[in-house]
Order: sequence, then structure tokens, then C-alpha cells
Amino acid sequence: MRVLQTPEERFANLVDWPYRPRYRTITSDDGLELRYHFVDEGPPDASPVLLLHGNPSWSYLHRHMIQGLTGRGHRVVALDLMGLGRSDKPDDPAYYTLARHLDWMEQWLVAEDLRDVTLYCQDWGGTIGLCLVARQPDRFARIVASNTGLPAGEGVNKFMQDWLDYSQSVEEMHVSAMVRGIMTHRLTDDEARAWDAPFPDGSYQASAKQFPLLIPLQPDNPGVPITKAAWEFYATWTRPFLTVFGARDPIAAKPGAHRKLQEKIPGAAGQPHVMIETANHFIQEDAPDQLVEIVDAFVRETKS
Repeated sequence: MRVLQTPEERFANLVDWPYRPRYRTITSDDGLELRYHFVDEGPPDASPVLLLHGNPSWSYLHRHMIQGLTGRGHRVVALDLMGLGRSDKPDDPAYYTLARHLDWMEQWLVAEDLRDVTLYCQDWGGTIGLCLVARQPDRFARIVASNTGLPAGEGVNKFMQDWLDYSQSVEEMHVSAMVRGIMTHRLTDDEARAWDAPFPDGSYQASAKQFPLLIPLQPDNPGVPITKAAWEFYATWTRPFLTVFGARDPIAAKPGAHRKLQEKIPGAAGQPHVMIETANHFIQEDAPDQLVEIVDAFVRETKS
């Protein structure tokens, strides 16, 4: 197995992306060293807002949120999931598991020593990130879950089956063209180049193509015990928990993932949950200014 790193020139002069890259090396369970990429902007002594994206995106998806939240005085940390963005890319799809993604992210969180964290998580950023909170609850003050969920073996609907079939049938995902169908924002050519930047060709996409198989939908999926354990944890979570979903999202909103989070998590009771009518799955592209307003207000109104 090779560990690929996207050439740095692929990330040169990206529109709306002035942020300095930072890297942290963690060690996998077999001793392999892997490098995470993240950005860390805003006042270093402020409590961090941690932004976690999904698949097949990277922290570029959060570009407008980074700008808006730092402009309001927040420290903002945005991590690239392993195998995506500027993070390292082992080229064996089987190397990626939910358990490893969670272990890798926990190592990174502890090494960066993030505390009093506000988690904003979307798509896989939520499925991994919510499990991360269950592993390290004392580091988190509040959670904003956005177009995400914790599937635990409930089964596969038609949309997800189509996504599984597509992801396993292609040699290369043409990312910017593919994701346009699940956002209402119209990507410019420069923005499309930034979405495609992490992947010079299909050999860099082992993680992106494996992620659909890792969704714990089937009862026998290896990730189900992890998400079931997370649900047991969230039955006791009383800190503030907010859902912000896009009404047009076919992946999480239309199946009702927000309702399950609201009903099952004590900290979600009485919160001003938001459904953005004009937003699709990549809500950070469709409604970044609204998200900045919502996250900023949520942090300020729930400070102890």
C-alpha cells in the first residue's frame, strides 16, 4: 500500500482560500504514520469551533464559515478527513474503516488539546464526529449537527443504494460535477477547481470511494456497534445540541435524521432547531451566512 500526498501546487491560488495549512502526524493501529491537514484561524485563546466536513469534500467547503466566524471573534479549526483534502491518502480502500477514522481523529483531537469545543459537523463529519464526542465528552461544550446522522443498521433506502452502486462502479469520481446535483449553489469554475484539487486522478480517491461502504446502514455493517454505542451515550447528553438541516437534502433531512436526533438526545430539547428551506446536502455551500449567524448565536446563548 502506498500513502499518497496530493501535490501542494494543486492547492495554489484557490479562490476564497487564503488559509495557512497546518499538519499533525498520527499513528495508525499498525504503526503507519499518517498526516492530517487542518486550518486553525482566529484568536488562539478563544474557545474553538471545530468544523468537520463529509465525503467527498474537504475543508474548502467551510471557507465562508471560517471567514464569518473568525470575523465574529471565534477561533475556527477545520479538519480534512483522512484520505480527503490535503490529508494523507492511503491507496488501499480496505485500509479505511469507521473504527480507524475514529481512532485517527481522536488522536488528532488529543494531540491538538482542543477543549471547550463547539462541534459543527455535516455528513461523515457528523457520523465520525458524534462518535468522537462520545469518546472525549469532556472536551465538548455543545454540538451543531447539520445534514448528518448516526445510522445503526436500519437498512438502505433507494438513494443510498444508488450512491453505493455508483461509488463502486467508477474508476474516478468527477467530484465537482457529481456534487453539483446535491447543492443549490452554482459552483463557479474556480470553485469547481478547488473541489477537484485533492484528486489528481482516481488513484487518490480510495477513501472517497470507500466511505459509502462504511455507512452503518446494513445490520451486519462493522460500524453498527460503534454507532449503537454512541446512541447509548447520547441518551445521557444534556449539553446543548442543535440541528440545522437543509430541507432539500435527500441523504439526511428527507429520511428524518434530524427528528431522531431531536427526539433521542436530551440536550436537543427546547433548542431552536433550524430547517433551511433553500439548502440541499452541502448546506455550507448553500447557506453559509445563515450558518455563521446560527452557530455564533448558539455559542453566545448557551455559554455558562
